[in-house]
Amino acid sequence: MDQYEKVEKIGEGTYGVVYKARDRLTNETIALKKIRLEQEDEGVPSTAIREISLLKEMQHGNIVRLQDVVHSENRLYLVFEYLDLDLKKHMDSSPDFAKDPRLVKVVTLWYRAPEILLGSRHYSTPVDVWSVGCIFAEMVNQRPLFPGDSEIDELFKIFRILGTPNEDTWPGVTALPDFKSAFPKWPSKNLQDVVPGLDSAGIDLLSKMLCLDPSRRITARSALEHEYFKDIGFVP
Repeated sequence: MDQYEKVEKIGEGTYGVVYKARDRLTNETIALKKIRLEQEDEGVPSTAIREISLLKEMQHGNIVRLQDVVHSENRLYLVFEYLDLDLKKHMDSSPDFAKDPRLVKVVTLWYRAPEILLGSRHYSTPVDVWSVGCIFAEMVNQRPLFPGDSEIDELFKIFRILGTPNEDTWPGVTALPDFKSAFPKWPSKNLQDVVPGLDSAGIDLLSKMLCLDPSRRITARSALEHEYFKDIGFVP
């Protein structure tokens, strides 16, 4: 770690702390993500291994670049290219978004997929598509779509808009640990009324990202190929 000099702490999450730092050899500004290992009985946490393996595979202009991995004492450091703005800072810097101080407040509950809220023990990448769908709607509406203050409030905010699921709309939902037959039975709303700033293609994409049944939720690859993005250029 002698090669890197920490400048300031710029963020903290569930799995690590991120610092702005300087590479002493190149004088380049980089970002250091520190992952603590002292509480891990089995070595490097699986979340870190997955992040490292995925980022090593992905060389793309729209994906932050992982430059190095350093193991030091009981800590693992991921060395990233430094970016001046993340999505939250970008939105905070926009006059349109800055007028609502609650926007993009880091409350992960607001972006939690319904299968997790209903106690599913088996879930996969559809939970991430759900989160992106929530952020998509938030960027258009300039306010969170499902700003719940507890898990049950979060579920009910989702159901009030997308409808309370049943075996017809989501096969297997009634068998999930935290599903209750006593849940209020709300009908689904027209998403065009909920997110009026989107055109028909945007509404179609959003509805597929916010599909309650994770097995029917659109995949990330299919979402990128959706008509909504047909006029958008991607950095190679």
